[in-house]
Amino acid sequence: MKTGLHSIWKCLCSLVIGLVFYNSSYSQLSAGNYFEAGVTVGPMVFLGDLGGHYGVGTGFLKDYNMNATKIAYGFYVAAHPNELLGIRLSANFGSIEGDDNFITNKGGEEVNRLNRNLDFKSSISEANLMFELYPTVLFEDQPTEQTGRLRPYGVLGIGVFHFNPMGQYVDPNTSQTTWVYLQPLHTEGEGFLPNRPNYSLTQINIPMGVGMKYYINESVNFSLELLYRKTFTDYIDDVSTTYVDPAVLAANLPSGTAQIAIAMANKSPLQGIPGSGYNPGDKRGDPSQTDAYFTLGLKLGIRLGTDHSYDNSTRCPSLRY
Repeated sequence: MKTGLHSIWKCLCSLVIGLVFYNSSYSQLSAGNYFEAGVTVGPMVFLGDLGGHYGVGTGFLKDYNMNATKIAYGFYVAAHPNELLGIRLSANFGSIEGDDNFITNKGGEEVNRLNRNLDFKSSISEANLMFELYPTVLFEDQPTEQTGRLRPYGVLGIGVFHFNPMGQYVDPNTSQTTWVYLQPLHTEGEGFLPNRPNYSLTQINIPMGVGMKYYINESVNFSLELLYRKTFTDYIDDVSTTYVDPAVLAANLPSGTAQIAIAMANKSPLQGIPGSGYNPGDKRGDPSQTDAYFTLGLKLGIRLGTDHSYDNSTRCPSLRY
């Protein structure tokens, strides 16, 4: 997947460079480079091991749970060296969750996840640097006249995000339910077992998506944007590989912490039954697919002004034929 993303990145860069240097209308596109700032709000959705729908779990929209949808918000600033290209720096904040109890039981493969009985929630904070490409600009007679324009665009970039998963713990003495942080509990033996390192709560992501922007006038625009984040961790929900032997947790954690960790590592009502599939060494998650999340954002953008000095300092001369 990393190789594929690298290829996409190279193709996008090559396309932009080619359009900049070889399109005869580039001088017209660059006539009004400007800066923009704005806000975004919309749903944020997690795609990972927990939750889903009936049948075999998958890695994309088939396992989307409506009741796991949360609201995210963010801010951004963007530089537009021409009408074709935007360079955006953004910060977004939201939350995600997943719960095996969200699954509708139809008596199929989903029963395995229902009996697993795991859940999580986490806040998400991220910062992204992205490139926006507006391909239809190439077919417009007057690209710098934006009022009333409706432009589709593509987005690709790189980001960093922070998460911290929590799960519901039921105290066996009081039956009281509380949310506890999962990473310090090493629920799959991360950091205690060979080839199973503890995971970092700050990770890299690759945001990619599509959007549609409408220019109310030269100063104000609205966009609707679907932005998917490819990540390189399978532990956003604290679930990835196999059930750990409780003895590993008991040997490596303080007694009070170990009691909570053992309870959170295996919440299946079928644990302890031979052959049930919910015992040490049995499958707990799917490490072949990393976790992901996406947003559907409604954006309001405000043009901050035109930087005419940028025209002569960085612009490539147009080639006329």
